[in-house]
Amino acid sequence: MVKRIRYFIFLRDVFIIAIGAFGGPTSHLAMIIKRMVVQRAYLSEAELMELNALCQILPGPTSTQTITAIGFKIGGPLLAYLTLMVWLLPAFCVMTTVGVLMSHFDQVGKSVEFTKFIQPMAVGFVAYAAYVISTKVVKSYEAGAIMMISAILSFMLKSPYVFPVLLLGSGALTAIKFTEQPIEPHSRLKIEWSNFVLWAVVFVAIAVVGHFTKALPIRLLENFYRNGSLIFGGGQVLIPLLYTEFVEFKHYLTSEEFLTGYAAVQAVPGPVFSFASYIGALSMREYGLWGEILGALLATIGVFLPGTFFIFFVIRFWEQLKKYRIVRASIEGINAASSGMVIAAAFLLFQPLEPDFINMAMIIATFLALTFTKIPPPFIILSGLLAGFALTYF
Repeated sequence: MVKRIRYFIFLRDVFIIAIGAFGGPTSHLAMIIKRMVVQRAYLSEAELMELNALCQILPGPTSTQTITAIGFKIGGPLLAYLTLMVWLLPAFCVMTTVGVLMSHFDQVGKSVEFTKFIQPMAVGFVAYAAYVISTKVVKSYEAGAIMMISAILSFMLKSPYVFPVLLLGSGALTAIKFTEQPIEPHSRLKIEWSNFVLWAVVFVAIAVVGHFTKALPIRLLENFYRNGSLIFGGGQVLIPLLYTEFVEFKHYLTSEEFLTGYAAVQAVPGPVFSFASYIGALSMREYGLWGEILGALLATIGVFLPGTFFIFFVIRFWEQLKKYRIVRASIEGINAASSGMVIAAAFLLFQPLEPDFINMAMIIATFLALTFTKIPPPFIILSGLLAGFALTYF
């Protein structure tokens, strides 16, 4: 009984963090430290930072994996899955609602002109993310070269299938510098493969079922599961993959709808990966309201589940794995390639916009506000939305 009460309190703490978690993984981590380390003492700060470091080198959303790993550490797989659901619920509900509303406006022919300012603002957010990520991960000439090559290839090829090749190839390129890493004594790895096998079985199963049935819900699940399995570096790196696949490759969304949704997710608490809920809803608009909700749910499950499997898999032998120099060396290339993808995304998202004075001014103003002020992102987006309302209706 005491254990159940403790778990309930923990899940309530997760929900409180979820509804106030604006600002990306760094801000999320600060809130997790304050509530789960300082106030509740679920774990020490050193333990939390180690879990966060592990999640940063795994595919998937860093803050989501970190808070899920805390649930796993406290109560095992069941509490971890409950933690994941509670953490995702607010952002899922909001972004699904935004997607349904956008679909409704499209169906009844109502103008979404009021979103005209937040579309270039979304490009400003991506440009800022590219700037921040590149300054953090590019520490050598090799990493800089990988970043630029990744940006050029991502922009020119515009195929969702190029991203995994870039990530794996870039990791292999810097892995050859493993001799530069300090030697740490390590024992033979003891790996429990169950969660990795589960990830692989789900990956293959939904790909096969989607191929033979051609059912859009299954294909949507497979698309997001694949993307969620390949993202290193957080939600910003997800953007170029989603834009290439769902706007340019499959045409499920228009560029304007994509930019509006991406701007909206900046004003929503929780993980940036919840953008998948919005895309899933719009991808299933031809099936009506319940189809849109189903699409949002499948997209959310697809994009978040792989990272959960990976953290359950790796956390059991992380202490041994992180001592291998080749693992530490490969991270540099993976991060550099991810940074290049975000740079390419900024240019890809800018292309559909008219290169007029207003759009350029909004992009630059958003970038400068994020770089030189402490204005919270939700207020930046809200100001653009209110300005669009005023210009459109008054």
